[in-house]
Amino acid sequence: MRRSRARNAVTVTLAAAMTAVTAACGGGSSTDGEGSNDNPKELTYWASNQGTSLAHDKRVLTPELKRFEKQTGIKVKLEVIPWDSLLDRILAATSSGQGPDVLNIGNTWSASLQATGALLPWNKKNLAKVGGAERFTPSALAAAGAPQKDPAALPLYSLAYGLYYNKKMFKDAGIDGPPATWDELVKDGKKLTGDGKYGIAVEGGDPVENSHHAFILGKQHGADFFDPSGKATFDSPGAVKAIKQYVDLIASEKIASSGNAEYAKDESVRDFAKGKAGMLMWQAAANGLKANGMKPDEYGVAPIPVQARGSGEKGTRSMVAGINLAVFKNSDNIDGAVKFAKFMTSDKEQRLLNETYGSIPPVKSAQTGKAFETPDLKVLRDVLTSSSAPLPQVKDESKFETLVGNATKELFADAAAGRKVTSESVKKELSAAQQQMRK
Repeated sequence: MRRSRARNAVTVTLAAAMTAVTAACGGGSSTDGEGSNDNPKELTYWASNQGTSLAHDKRVLTPELKRFEKQTGIKVKLEVIPWDSLLDRILAATSSGQGPDVLNIGNTWSASLQATGALLPWNKKNLAKVGGAERFTPSALAAAGAPQKDPAALPLYSLAYGLYYNKKMFKDAGIDGPPATWDELVKDGKKLTGDGKYGIAVEGGDPVENSHHAFILGKQHGADFFDPSGKATFDSPGAVKAIKQYVDLIASEKIASSGNAEYAKDESVRDFAKGKAGMLMWQAAANGLKANGMKPDEYGVAPIPVQARGSGEKGTRSMVAGINLAVFKNSDNIDGAVKFAKFMTSDKEQRLLNETYGSIPPVKSAQTGKAFETPDLKVLRDVLTSSSAPLPQVKDESKFETLVGNATKELFADAAAGRKVTSESVKKELSAAQQQMRK
């Protein structure tokens, strides 16, 4: 994305949404998908902004919605919603009971929105209507709701983080290939830094982007951010090491520009595409790089480096990123909504839409074809399959993204201002975030 991942902060509390939704979700349908059908010929669909603009998404989706209408007789009213307002819109809808029939959600929100009770559970009966759980990749389905519960949504677009590197800048600096460990990344970054250019570009002003890197590096340092009971553990030693390591790209290593501390709207993608930075850690960046004038043969993609060559959680290179498709439980057209979900997760639509957006189909049988065999998608698909982990599937996950992401943003601001970032200052910020979470 482009903004293909969940990138906005929570400004409406989920606790309030959960209280209000209990009364609001009586609707005309039951939770097993057998509901009333007051308006069987129409659906409303909130789509997330996946393309280069809202208009781009409308151009992509409108012909497909027309195809669905031709097949079923059901008209779909489309609204494409920017990422910076999508979650607020969803939470307001769960509180009021006045929402769309079908909507896109960032997969990291799945457990949080599941806890409101507003979304249709995809139990075995409902999953059978779209071909069954076995159609979807396990990692994508694992990011569709809390463990031991029926999924709250269906995987629609899958994404993973990768390390993008500028081939010419690497060659000019005498670097043979992408770094495999974090020490190598820093070493290469220093070779690339100078004459107004930097080793890596980061999006330090974006809390959600920060939280994703905190999670990935946290896993590498053995931190989970929540204990098994769901209690926040933001200031654990591993979490402190992870976030200091990320902030140190500006603070002590100085291989990222201090101006990156304020970046929050894909500026890092632009800097990388324009040759101002030699590396970028991003999700499915191909479309964004193309939009900024960078050709595919000018960059390579590798897995994000780990601390040292190893295995298990300490080898985590990405969170399981992507977009899920959900149905509001109080829709008066549950049957039509489930048909639409089946259509959007069909092999044909999965190939078409994921190819257009540069993402990976979470439907296994749709992953074939040249479009998904490009060098970058091969790397990202392997990362997604073998070395990624879902963000904590707990009801307060959205608050984690906001609180830890903002704590990291403040630390980046300190680094940019020349204030020393220490393990103690990192722990202080994370402890404050943890206290806010536990209130």
